[in-house]
Amino acid sequence: MPRLVALFLCALLSPAAELELRYTALERILAAQLFTQEGRHYVRGNRSTKCQFAYLEAPHIDSQNDHLRIAARFSGRSALDLFGGCVGLGDSFDLTITALPIPRNNTIALTEVKVTAASGGTPGISRDSYYIRRVRAAMSQSIVRDFKIELRDQARRLLEQTHEGYQQELASFTLNEIKITPESLILVLDFRLVVK
Repeated sequence: MPRLVALFLCALLSPAAELELRYTALERILAAQLFTQEGRHYVRGNRSTKCQFAYLEAPHIDSQNDHLRIAARFSGRSALDLFGGCVGLGDSFDLTITALPIPRNNTIALTEVKVTAASGGTPGISRDSYYIRRVRAAMSQSIVRDFKIELRDQARRLLEQTHEGYQQELASFTLNEIKITPESLILVLDFRLVVK
């Protein structure tokens, strides 16, 4: 029992904790928070706008050097609806987003975003066209502005539990730093857990 009390006190006196978030878990969190419309994340329009839409689907997350890498499928159309048909630009292709994850208001946000379109099968060569250049520029701006993964609610679900006669409450939560490893993100956190 004294050893358990000593470990408990060390945990309480520690200035920060690290949470390892594996990329597979990050993909599930991303799907639950952003890819909510039939596995798609619309960056323009929705599924009922057949000629004016853009969405990402099937995200896969890993790392590339000191950046996060998200591979996804892009489908989009920027066309006019004429007599029930769409006339204009559109395409569907695989793209890769590399970005540096940073803490912003207790969320994971992205900066230094670079979007590339995969070629039709030649590794290391990216596709390029007028439409794809427009998509890449718009996606870079959209991701910096809109992408965020909320962490406080996730931490609350993990930490606030009732156990045999006592209850845990997350009183404060701060995301201080994000480190990248080949398998996961390491989140450096300060939090206060109240046991009642």
